[in-house]
Amino acid sequence: MKRTYNVKSFRFNRPDDFDYKAGQYVTITLKDGEKKMGKPFTLSSSPTEKDHIEFTKKLTGHEFSNMLDSMVPGDKATIKGPFGKLTLEGERDKIALLSGGIGITPMISICKYCTDMKLDTDIMLICSNRTEEDMIFTKELEEMQIQNPNLKVFNTLTRASENWTGCRERICENLILRELPDYYERTFYVCGPPAMVDAMAELLQTMKIPDSEINKESLIGY
Repeated sequence: MKRTYNVKSFRFNRPDDFDYKAGQYVTITLKDGEKKMGKPFTLSSSPTEKDHIEFTKKLTGHEFSNMLDSMVPGDKATIKGPFGKLTLEGERDKIALLSGGIGITPMISICKYCTDMKLDTDIMLICSNRTEEDMIFTKELEEMQIQNPNLKVFNTLTRASENWTGCRERICENLILRELPDYYERTFYVCGPPAMVDAMAELLQTMKIPDSEINKESLIGY
């Protein structure tokens, strides 16, 4: 399923005994003749979706990426997991999700789960992308905000076109103070490229957010 010009979601039938938490990841191994290649991917599906599991990848033109992109219905992959602690099961009253680029994948899983389960968790999702064309799951998030009054989504673009009327800042202290005045009451989830995740963790620490309230995961090689 194509999401943007260079991002695609891949769905597989969900095994009956496969249980996972929103925000977790799996390792996907593909076989080409005698050659095997594997990589970790956060699930962009929700545990509430019983018939399939889905992960979403930026198509980079590298060998593994091309193998995935060439798959057709009926092709098989080896899936191991789930792994990871960037999860939510409704145990938090207020959360803030900070995503950079393809780092939206665990966030969409968490948002879907909270929406489908009708949880009272107050969610603020801040998505940072380069351009309008890089925005992922826009329609899905718009629909979820209609279904879930506790979900608010804020987009910022660092290289937007002249037509973009929204925010153009990187995620910074000023942006958080403006859009999340109750930030000190929230548990933070951060996902994106390693440099972005490190910068966000450092920023939150300078804002006196305890390490126990900062959950993070870096996406390498996406």
